Amino acid sequence: MRKLVFGLAFLMTAGLAQAEPVHGIAMHGEPALPRDYKHFPYVKPDVKKGGKVSYGVVGTFDALNSFVLKGMRTTARGVWDPEYGNLLYESLMTRSSDEPFSLYGLLAETVEWDEDRTFIQFNLNPAARWQDGKPVTPEDVIFSFNLLQEKGRPPYNRRLAVVEKMEKVGDRSVRFTFNDKANRETPLIIAMSPILPQHAIDPATFDQTSLNPPLGSGPYKIKSIQPGEKIVWERDPNYWGKDIPSKVGFDNYDEISVTYFLQDNILFEAFKKGDVSIYPDGDAGHWARAYDFPAAANGDVVKEVFQPGLPSGMLGFVFNTRRPIFADPRVREALTLAFDFEWVNKNLYSGAFKRSQSFWQNSSLGAYGNAADDRELNLLGAARDRIDPAILAGTYVLPVSDGSGADRNILRRTVELMRAAGYSISNGKMVDAQGKPFTFEVMTQNEGQEKMAIAYQRALALVGVTMTIRTVDDAQYQARSNSFDYDMIVKAYTSSLSPGAEQINRWGSASRDAQGSFNYAGVADPDIDRMIDALVNARSLEDFRAAVRAYDRLLVSGHYVVPLYHVGEQWVARWKHIGRPDTTPLYGYQLPTWYDTRVQ
Repeated sequence: MRKLVFGLAFLMTAGLAQAEPVHGIAMHGEPALPRDYKHFPYVKPDVKKGGKVSYGVVGTFDALNSFVLKGMRTTARGVWDPEYGNLLYESLMTRSSDEPFSLYGLLAETVEWDEDRTFIQFNLNPAARWQDGKPVTPEDVIFSFNLLQEKGRPPYNRRLAVVEKMEKVGDRSVRFTFNDKANRETPLIIAMSPILPQHAIDPATFDQTSLNPPLGSGPYKIKSIQPGEKIVWERDPNYWGKDIPSKVGFDNYDEISVTYFLQDNILFEAFKKGDVSIYPDGDAGHWARAYDFPAAANGDVVKEVFQPGLPSGMLGFVFNTRRPIFADPRVREALTLAFDFEWVNKNLYSGAFKRSQSFWQNSSLGAYGNAADDRELNLLGAARDRIDPAILAGTYVLPVSDGSGADRNILRRTVELMRAAGYSISNGKMVDAQGKPFTFEVMTQNEGQEKMAIAYQRALALVGVTMTIRTVDDAQYQARSNSFDYDMIVKAYTSSLSPGAEQINRWGSASRDAQGSFNYAGVADPDIDRMIDALVNARSLEDFRAAVRAYDRLLVSGHYVVPLYHVGEQWVARWKHIGRPDTTPLYGYQLPTWYDTRVQ
């Protein structure tokens, strides 16, 4: 972090503290790129723009506004999209994918802040324009935050809760002064928020779903829409930001299409025919055996493996602890033990995966393999007494079965834990003290999840637990996810090297009952809240690492998720006319930097 020296870097102008304008900011330390950087290190800066790419996704869409609850999970891809790029709307600053958490100028040319992060001021780029040619103004920024507070969904509707004052400063600057609810990540969250055009939005109808093409400041406009089936984007030749350093090497296609499919196997067939250009593959068996079609054999389709420098994350069956049957952590632990990973990995995935042991595995932030030091133990305080000593020591691992699908020793432990929680087996069924059978339903979204669930169902039946499986369509899945209408669900929690305020929306008490939040497990735990607060307010890397590890230990010890697997690699197949830069950044491959090699 740049140290600001009182009397030199601070002046008083119009009653406001002034700081030296900077081109980039970082959560910890300094951004890696200098003020005069020309482009991000993972792009091809001299790429020839043109051509087209066709993406494919499973699902449907009925909206073009991802910032309200109605359109949260049914907005057409590309509007506000970390995978395909924010094609329509932009933020004040943009993230470098080659650093843990650093932001560089986008709509804001420079920023100013103080070392205590009590404020941040964004100085807008004078070239920034909406797609109708009108300038992006401080009034647009203020309008956006006020509108999203009133009409937006979580987390956008809560961002002003930490702001004491939001004000225009001069002709093209906006300053946010924070209150005592803010933390050290707050300025970066504000910097990454969407900015909307005041002159093109009616606040009265903002929260209503619509497919009318909106106006943005981004590099693409909507060319055509087939509701629920396809959206086509065309590059705006007058895009204001095409030459600024943070956008060099991005947005390389003249046309981007996104086609929606009912099932993944239909999507893959479209990829085989060339109707879809790129196919990210997450199924080990499929990756190993499905590419025997002519285009793959003759080299027209290329398979690539990428090695990002990211933690494992967590994929698993998530217990909805709002349901009384899952309120007892002993029950959750018992049902976790019953999942026979070794059998599943061998019989369903050709042994390709590793069992996930923590949320930040394979990194210095994870609890797995790292014993809690004094700094972490002091942070945990009395909470350490509720954590398994093996988890504190970093030696905790889920039991390894004999791979038979019916390991008696492990199933015996499952029954013992259920008995301790007040259950017993009667006539082959697990029942409570009143004789009521222990039954629940898992909601799945696709064939791959259903396949895992069937294996889990078989294992649970051996201890008298009845698990039913309900596979629903995308619209129902999203609606029920938003309203927490399920007993158990399959979810993936990505883990970055800079976890922060997004964790509140996943695990914080404030998000437990917030419709549309990502708190799928229904967690409300003061100790977890304390750890989230500690990690977002950490001033040193040492304090930050201790806070994330302590947080990881609490999540693991709570048994909120039946951990499944990770691979530590990214598998992508592409038609060979789609090229990519040579460098893979820390966060893995970046589709917005890829390009069409057929362009001459």
